[in-house]
Amino acid sequence: MANAKPRLLLVDDDPSLLRLLTLRLEGEGYQVVSADCAETALTILGKQSFDVVLSDLRMPGLDGMSLFDEIAKRYQGLPVVLMTAHGSIPEAVAATQRGVFGFLTKPLNNAELRDILQQAVHQSVPEQADWRDEIVSRSPLMAALLEQAYRVAQRDVSVLITGASGTGKELLAKAIHKASPRADKHFVAINCGALPEHLLESELFGHSKGAFTGAVSEHGGLFREADGGTLFLDEIGDMPVALQVKLLRALQERQIRPVGSSKSMPINVRVLSATHRDLQQAMADGSFREDLYYRLNVVNLQLPGLEQRPEDIPLLARHVLALSAERHNVKVTRFADDALQTLATAKWPGNVRQLVNVIEQCVALTHSPVIGQALVEQALSQNASYWPTLTDARDQFERQYLVRVLKMTEGNVTRAAELAGRNRTDFYKLLKKHELSAAQVAAADEELE
Repeated sequence: MANAKPRLLLVDDDPSLLRLLTLRLEGEGYQVVSADCAETALTILGKQSFDVVLSDLRMPGLDGMSLFDEIAKRYQGLPVVLMTAHGSIPEAVAATQRGVFGFLTKPLNNAELRDILQQAVHQSVPEQADWRDEIVSRSPLMAALLEQAYRVAQRDVSVLITGASGTGKELLAKAIHKASPRADKHFVAINCGALPEHLLESELFGHSKGAFTGAVSEHGGLFREADGGTLFLDEIGDMPVALQVKLLRALQERQIRPVGSSKSMPINVRVLSATHRDLQQAMADGSFREDLYYRLNVVNLQLPGLEQRPEDIPLLARHVLALSAERHNVKVTRFADDALQTLATAKWPGNVRQLVNVIEQCVALTHSPVIGQALVEQALSQNASYWPTLTDARDQFERQYLVRVLKMTEGNVTRAAELAGRNRTDFYKLLKKHELSAAQVAAADEELE
């Protein structure tokens, strides 16, 4: 998961003020990186992602406005707040007219500083914007991740997306591309574990005619296809070590040499990569190069598993059902309450990909406009990547039972305990075990289903 603390770059040529403000801002919950001049700040911005920049206006060399101008050109959407001991109304007006987010006068007022930074960090990244319209979520974990992904998209840095299989790493990569200045160019993806080494090399870098048996014509390769845009290297952890060396050289030199050619060609490509493997362990056992890891992992975004975002399961299930029904021209409209509850409480080791497979199977087999619990359970049991343990199955049934008995009694715990044949104390312990509350079930059926 992306770290939820906002990242702030603090720029001031006064060392004592830097230390004082760093302590104050860290106490307010920010991750603070400091720079003593604008030139250093720009170097840091080229390597790291931030949510807001707080800078002095008057500094030797590049001043605060010059720093802002560079940030506006290179990192669109990154808010900048300026501070000055020489503040005046004309300066503040001029700064805000040019796009500076805010202007503060020293000595800083704590309340004003807090308010303007909060506004800057939470300035609108539209929740359902076009750049992320394929990602269906209302999870706070995903909201934090997507906000960071949007910020990172504006910087032309390499991003490593990590997470378990089926969490949607390619969808996130596409969203980053669509939010970036490269959005009008190609997004090209390849699975690095799907091809043998010699074919993967040819696919990435291209080949000249006659470079090997079967090379009857020249092939441009994916780097050239993605020129000006984004190349997504999925399952980068499965790339053979020998090819890792050639990839590193291409990224360092910003040029490629097709297989069988003696000429190198310049490239302008942003590389996003993804893996479900533990690359730290892969580096330790020698199957992944450390220098390539640090070249690819300028920013790391970690996708949570579906079990970490349970509030998304009903939303995703309904979304996939609608798409599948339309694609197959089947008149199926919804899940029965207990069917949706079964989906919501499953473990989903295969994550979103497994959820999609289960729902596709349900749509294919249903004879009714409403998909029932039995069909969902059948699809779950036949899905190769999922089989609950006896304990998991028992817990799943127990939670479903509690939800249903609370619905029947409209949240009346005394009556629900009587129907369940338990005393109130035991019943409350069961609710606590499954992180349920009577009021929640009664007032928010849709989210619990």
